[in-house]
Amino acid sequence: MSGKINSRIIDGDGHIQEDEDGIIQHMDAPYAKIAAHSGIVFPPLDHLHNGRAVETPPQRDGRPKVGPQGWIDFLDDVGIDWTVLYPTRALAYGKIVSLDYAVAACRGYNDWLSDTYVKFNPRFRGMAIIPMQDPEEAAKELRRVVTELGFLGAMMPSNGLAQPLGAKAYWPVYKVADELGCCLSVHGGAHDRFGLDHLNMYVPVHALGHPWGLTLNFASILYNGIYDRFPRVRIAFLEGGVAWLLLLLERLHASHETHFQYVPPGEFSVREEQDPAKVIRKMIDQGRIYLGIETEELTMPFAIKTVGNKPFFYSSDFPHEVTNASCKHDIAELLESTELTEDDKAALLYANSERFYQPHQ
Repeated sequence: MSGKINSRIIDGDGHIQEDEDGIIQHMDAPYAKIAAHSGIVFPPLDHLHNGRAVETPPQRDGRPKVGPQGWIDFLDDVGIDWTVLYPTRALAYGKIVSLDYAVAACRGYNDWLSDTYVKFNPRFRGMAIIPMQDPEEAAKELRRVVTELGFLGAMMPSNGLAQPLGAKAYWPVYKVADELGCCLSVHGGAHDRFGLDHLNMYVPVHALGHPWGLTLNFASILYNGIYDRFPRVRIAFLEGGVAWLLLLLERLHASHETHFQYVPPGEFSVREEQDPAKVIRKMIDQGRIYLGIETEELTMPFAIKTVGNKPFFYSSDFPHEVTNASCKHDIAELLESTELTEDDKAALLYANSERFYQPHQ
């Protein structure tokens, strides 16, 4: 397919390919000088991505690294209004163990993203990385990127941190997000420590690693009462598809009925008399829970039947594993689907991204 798609489209999850030398130039001294010696800012995603005879379509086609102009060319070719940019290598930022270095690396990345992309064209919208290893500093950085750099919010890693994302240590971040009314997201990408470490074939690693990190952290956030404790917080869970939410709806409902967990008076959690599936649906209806989707989700019609069309929004994942042609093909298939209504299609392709990111607030 070569022509533009005849629909409005917002890309809720695109990716930059980091210029680590450029990021280092935005880091404070002495961290910039030290990082420059190796030319590497972020830890590797895991030991699972490399050392395998595996190629993605862009690698097989020999496509060069995509920068700001290449991104604009992609948006123009596919017919996408604007995109929200997430990291590639920096998806592993949760694995940084040095607290002061995590602060310096996150600030350097955010300033580089602002200068290189956000200021380059208004069709680029920024999501920061924040040093969750030091939650007070992460809260400060979230406030800075939203109020000074104009970012929409910040991404939290699905893997690498010492505790899952509902832990009390991270509440300062949710407090600032609640105060600012900005969005947060959880993004997959690092697949180790999930029981996949010795799988000899990569396809199941990729298939399971992304949703599993989202599943664990969503459960932690839900049962630690983050949505009730911080009533303006809204969180998207990205690059894990749809099926993991259906798994949780089923499994939490069954376990909650048979395991009576005591929650002290005044504490926030899913209480014994509540149905977690109903709590999740309520949060979805209130615009608090979102999922990034790519368009070929086999369970999408059933998921919409189960929770409605409000939580799902289109994510290109460009330039990682997709091409211009594959994106146009996938969007066209969604538009041609007879299992989705016109309202469903509009929600998935642009309306829900606008509701989540609120770019004009």
